[in-house]
Amino acid sequence: MLLIIGTIRLPADGLDEAREAMTAMVLASRAEPGCIEYGYAQDILDPGLIHVKERWASRAALERHFQSDHIARWRASWPRLGISDRSLSLYTAGEPEPI
Repeated sequence: MLLIIGTIRLPADGLDEAREAMTAMVLASRAEPGCIEYGYAQDILDPGLIHVKERWASRAALERHFQSDHIARWRASWPRLGISDRSLSLYTAGEPEPI
C-alpha cells in the first residue's frame, strides 16, 4: 500500500471558491480503481492550510491517477485558486494494524 501525506496552502478567504474544485478532485479520485482513501482537511488552527491524505493499492494505480484528466484540471486550477506551498510525501506501508 502507498500512502501520500502532506499539505497545500491557499488563501484562507479563498476556501469557498476552492471547495468546488477540491470536491471534484476528491470524488473523481475516490472513484479510481486502486484508490483506498483520498481526502483534504482544513487545519483548525491555520485556515489556509489543507492537509492531504491518500492511500493507494499499488504504484500502477497511483501512476494512472497522475495521468488522469481530473488531476490535470485540478493542477491547472492552482494559479487561479492561489494554491501554493505544496508539500507531499510518498510512503510505502504494510497492512494497517488497529491501535
